[in-house]
Parts: sequence; structure tokens; C-alpha cells
Amino acid sequence: MLTSFAMTAVAALAPLDVDVPDPPPEAPPGLDQKMETLLAWGKWGVLICGVAGLFICAGQMAIGRKNRSTFAADGATGIPWVLGGLSLAATAAPIVGVFFK
Repeated sequence: MLTSFAMTAVAALAPLDVDVPDPPPEAPPGLDQKMETLLAWGKWGVLICGVAGLFICAGQMAIGRKNRSTFAADGATGIPWVLGGLSLAATAAPIVGVFFK
């Protein structure tokens, strides 16, 4: 009974054609330059963390070369994670931009 009522209600509302406003994104006045600076600092921070991450992985592999194979393996398995993080940071703006076109 309830499902029948719900289906009838949905069918009654279906013919309504309502235009939902979809304005383009716009920064608040005076905030656009500050946000660009903040995003630039974030990109710079990710770049520094990525370089440091690769250095740490390389160090683990170099230290773990003799008699510490699990330490070297941990360094080697960290490399895809660092590269994945850098790749995501590099493509973040285009990925988000896809949803606003």
C-alpha cells in the first residue's frame, strides 16, 4: 500500500520541469589572490614532502641492503606510495575542474 502511494506520488511529480540554477564558481571579493597563494604554498609543501619521501625510501633501501632485507623492502614498497601522492597532487586541479565544466 505504501509503495503504491509512493509510486503514485513520484509519477505525479515527474512531469514537472523545474530549472535549477547552476551558477559558475566565483571567489568571494578579495579572497581569490589569498586562496591562490595558499594553494601555491600547499603545492610547494607537497613537492618538498615528495622529495623527502623519495630520499627516505632510498635511504631505507641503502641501509637495508646488507642483512636487513625487510627494511630495504619497506623502502621499495614506499616508492609507489610517494609517486602516487605526487601524481594525485599534480592532477588535483584538473580532476576537480572536470566536475565544474
